[in-house]
Amino acid sequence: MASRSTMMDDGYPSSSAGPAFDSQHEWEEHRRATIDDDRDELDLLGEHDKINNNNHNSHGGDNDMILDEDPLRDDLTQPMSFKRKQKQSVFSQPSRFFSAFTKGRSPRNSHDVPDQPSLMSNTRLDGTQSGSKDGGPMDWYVEGPGRRVGYDDLTAIDWIFEYTKERQRLRMLSSGSNSLVGWIRLLLDNSQAWIVLLLTGLAAGLLAAAIDVATDWLADLKFGFCSTVDGGAFHLSKSSCCLGYEDHAQCQGWYPWAKAFGIHSGGGKWFIEYFFYVLLALLFAVSAAILVKEYAIHAKHSGIPEIKTVLGGFVIRRFLGIQTLVTKSLGLVLAVASGMWLGKEGPLVHVACCCANVFIKLFPSINNNEARKREILSAAAASGISVAFGSPIGGVLFSLEQLSYYFPDKTMWQSFVCAMTAAVTLQALDPFRSGKLVLYQVKYSSGWHGFESVPFVLLGIAGGIYGGLFIKANMRVAEWKKSNPRWLPGPVTQVAIVAGLTALINYPNTYMRAQTSELVSNLFTECAKIVDDQFGLCKTGAASFGTIALLIFAAVLGFFFAAFTFGLQIPAGIILPSMAIGALTGRALGILMELFQRSAPNFPLFLHQCEPDIPCITPGTYAIIGAAAFLAGVTRMTVSIVVITFELTGALTYVLPIMISVMISKWVGDAFSRRGIYESWIGFQSYPYLDPNNSGEDLSPLIPDVPASQIMTRLDSDLIVLTATGHTIASLTKILETTPYRGYPVISNPRDAVLLGYISRAELSYVLLSPHGRAAAGRLPPETECFFSHQPLADPLATLDLRPWMDQTPLTLPGRSPLHLAVSYFQKLGVTYVLFAERGVLQGLLTRKDVWHVMNGAEERGRGVGVDNMGGNYGNGSGISGGRMGGGRGESAGLGVERRDYFQGQDRTREGRSGSFAASTNEGSIL
Repeated sequence: MASRSTMMDDGYPSSSAGPAFDSQHEWEEHRRATIDDDRDELDLLGEHDKINNNNHNSHGGDNDMILDEDPLRDDLTQPMSFKRKQKQSVFSQPSRFFSAFTKGRSPRNSHDVPDQPSLMSNTRLDGTQSGSKDGGPMDWYVEGPGRRVGYDDLTAIDWIFEYTKERQRLRMLSSGSNSLVGWIRLLLDNSQAWIVLLLTGLAAGLLAAAIDVATDWLADLKFGFCSTVDGGAFHLSKSSCCLGYEDHAQCQGWYPWAKAFGIHSGGGKWFIEYFFYVLLALLFAVSAAILVKEYAIHAKHSGIPEIKTVLGGFVIRRFLGIQTLVTKSLGLVLAVASGMWLGKEGPLVHVACCCANVFIKLFPSINNNEARKREILSAAAASGISVAFGSPIGGVLFSLEQLSYYFPDKTMWQSFVCAMTAAVTLQALDPFRSGKLVLYQVKYSSGWHGFESVPFVLLGIAGGIYGGLFIKANMRVAEWKKSNPRWLPGPVTQVAIVAGLTALINYPNTYMRAQTSELVSNLFTECAKIVDDQFGLCKTGAASFGTIALLIFAAVLGFFFAAFTFGLQIPAGIILPSMAIGALTGRALGILMELFQRSAPNFPLFLHQCEPDIPCITPGTYAIIGAAAFLAGVTRMTVSIVVITFELTGALTYVLPIMISVMISKWVGDAFSRRGIYESWIGFQSYPYLDPNNSGEDLSPLIPDVPASQIMTRLDSDLIVLTATGHTIASLTKILETTPYRGYPVISNPRDAVLLGYISRAELSYVLLSPHGRAAAGRLPPETECFFSHQPLADPLATLDLRPWMDQTPLTLPGRSPLHLAVSYFQKLGVTYVLFAERGVLQGLLTRKDVWHVMNGAEERGRGVGVDNMGGNYGNGSGISGGRMGGGRGESAGLGVERRDYFQGQDRTREGRSGSFAASTNEGSIL
């Protein structure tokens, strides 16, 4: 081709770059000859198509289309420049202000030609557009992550792709922000997340208030009802009915069931009230179980293990739907009112996330991006703890410490706003008519003494022991129910048995008869400030060994009841039961210390630190420190528990003993297992959650110090791949029908095995089988050729190019890389697979499932628990069926992932290391 010439100021080529021309006519003749030479060179590529004149003319037209896109064919009045142009403000030039509303552009100078094509045109011959840094649509035919379809149920999201998609959307949005309309559009887009968070906070506060009011009414209904005397009504709880009475025993409007039936004898009153207590408790619990079973199975349990898994990138359909929200709210009211040993704090986190998910659907830009959606859900989870404990800051820290997988700085700010909105809403509604956000908010007027550090340390040790034993007991109960499904009754019957047994034992025990929140409130309260001492903890002579024995007995019974209740098919949390057990233990220890101080006031420790005629020991402070220690032992949280406890008490002086007891509790609990109750349930349900906090020294005991090549599925053994060419629609469809694999690596050919990319089963199924896919929409026959690499001579109307749906830039590592490095990729980047290649040649593949089995198997062996063989020396692959590399039609491979259901409780199966994440079978997939 003729060489390109540089231009002089008048548009003619300079003499230093080529021949000089004396006139415009000579320059036009030279330019026309150059174009003919270019067209002749292009004609060499299509000589085999020139069968007749018509074909020749058609091919010439294609050449003209190609040459028309050459920007150097046109006259360049200005020299080409590759410098980035500075964006100009709307108000920088007066002429730009008037064109801002229509996104018009003012000519920069008189030499601009409106109809001249841009030098950086994004339009391609096939109609697609290439991506630009100005935000143009991305060209998926060049190297990139490929197009994607929606995620299937029980699959993991691609964090890298989701954030790449979001950056591309923001670039497109920012490209028009230099106009006033574009600036307003950008402002509205940035405000969408805040609107969702504000609506979520309002909804969480409203629902929490409604749940509190309904729970109090139904719980009091087990003891009696409010009559119309003194202006009462049937729908009022006892506290609302007797508002204004310091002693509720003097309330005339409240009718116990014995009084309503006219029974006045002591034995008759006790029997009839016992009967109604057990009957209504059983009715409420069974109703909650039926609601969950019939309308939303995802409303069971606390929901926090599932929320952790969802925030980690896993997709669980209908878990955050509107039906789950309604069922969880109603079921939670009934379950808590039944008097079973469960709490509403954990389920309120699930309720808040459901509210956020409902409002997210109003904004497609957030709803269509799974990564942004999880940022919003992380912030929404803080509002659940905020309304549960009246602790906005504690809610933010709870989301950061316990729930979130990815928690950037902006998410912390969003969490704070959402938690604050929820707390303000709950405060404005004042469901308890006391000005308190929760029932057990207390204030202390006295401080603590140095000698009390010893019992505080003992409470920390007891909390860690409780946490370790409770997790083991609860997991043993869950495993026993799972391993004996034929001998056990249905889930509703199980709830009825546990609820009936709990009610029968709770009523005779004074400390277990009331609601757990009322029990915790009375245990926390300082005797000098108590108004209605319904448990008799502060009456004269209450500080006795008999009271201590009753408190310890109630704590032991609560331990066993909570171990059997947490895991039933009803909405149930474990936070409040653990706090109640810790408060019972702490109050007992506080009373013991009080008796010791009274019996030996001249003991050296008491003599110098206790003032005369002033109570030296406050048993309520022991209760709240015990509650914090026991909660830390079962959840293994630290900072958030300290802040929540501080916000509950408002006593800055007790922060240090709370920190000491929580720290010791976690240390002792970690001696049993590093997993808290939520992580244990994640492992029990076999959710593919890789804790990002288990890194560095924490990861070393779980991961063998071997190269990744000893763990990965090797190309020369189990891994079967797709080749770039040699496939048809029929052969690929047969592959999808005969293999359950979740994805397929793509190589150049069986001999060279050069890695070209990776295509997921979801995208391949969409293109080949979906009515909206290219195969069905284009009515392509089954024998249509498919390819994964550039084919310049292929007819785009008669072949199927699968490059747009293939990830052409997959994450790769050398096979000799340490396994620790590969695991860090899965934890920190959230990827679902990593390909291993050496100088471009595919060596093997490692999936999230493989890493999950390695980590969990190592932890089980570290605890001395027998586990099945996980592939011998880790080099046996993922248990994938053996096969050949797909050089011809129909030969393929992929990831060995079986379909399993998480929720039916069938036995897990495992082939080598390909055991499924799930415990049972359902329509869905894992990765």
